[in-house]
Amino acid sequence: MSVDNVNINSGRGIDGNSYTTSISNDQLTNQDFLKLMIEELKMQDPTKPMDSQRMLDTQMQMSSIETNLQTIATMESLTKSFSQSALSNAANVIGKNVEDGNLGQNGVNKAYTVRSVENVDGEVNVKAQQILYVEDQVLDSDGKRIVYNVKGEILDSEGNTTGKNVALKNPGEVITDDGKPVILDTNNEIIKDSGYKMEGEVLPVYSDKLVSIPFSSITKIF
Repeated sequence: MSVDNVNINSGRGIDGNSYTTSISNDQLTNQDFLKLMIEELKMQDPTKPMDSQRMLDTQMQMSSIETNLQTIATMESLTKSFSQSALSNAANVIGKNVEDGNLGQNGVNKAYTVRSVENVDGEVNVKAQQILYVEDQVLDSDGKRIVYNVKGEILDSEGNTTGKNVALKNPGEVITDDGKPVILDTNNEIIKDSGYKMEGEVLPVYSDKLVSIPFSSITKIF
């Protein structure tokens, strides 16, 4: 609690009686209250003494209120500091893969790649894309990386099907023969000596939606 100005004026009126006046902004500190109490005690009528216990109780109440307000201010400062620290820590996972302990339909932990972080009403969340699966990379006969969809259909540069397919065991998991990818024609017949080969790398295939995950619920970062 604080006060801008507290003026205590004491004197004697034309009727001979003592008086004390104060001007404040309705917010008195303990020190201001004690000043007022001392002045009142000085000017009190000896035949009608003031209730000192009541004044002491009032002072104690003011002290308790001031302590509570200081505690609240301290807690608010700590909460803000913690929130900023959590946001700073969360920013370090941008671009990294995380798990939140939830399982997908295949019984495997869901994995996400973090794109951004945000602070919403004091709670830090990460915005991330779910990794649906990882995809084996295949090179064509010219040594160029091909693009194929979840069905294994090979696509051209404009996203149209070419009539060729990569044989898949699971989404993104290429069937190989003697270390080479099995390539099928439009009749699902194996194309012998296709010239295609495995690149030896995998890339994640993402959901096209961003999800919000509480930073506190992240169980793994990799």
